Amino acid sequence: MSKFGAKAQQIIQNTMRDFADGKLRNGSTGKKVTDRKQAIAIGVSKARENQKHHDKEEN
Repeated sequence: MSKFGAKAQQIIQNTMRDFADGKLRNGSTGKKVTDRKQAIAIGVSKARENQKHHDKEEN
């Protein structure tokens, strides 16, 4: 089972693509992100902003 919902995975994937292309910037300082773990944290944060962190639980 996936830890994140489908929409959240898409947001994280797009963030990681930006990281790989060297386009991902830190929000507060504007510096280029060089750490993979920081890039993942930014992607999860963006997903949470959109409230797409988890799929609805099945009953």
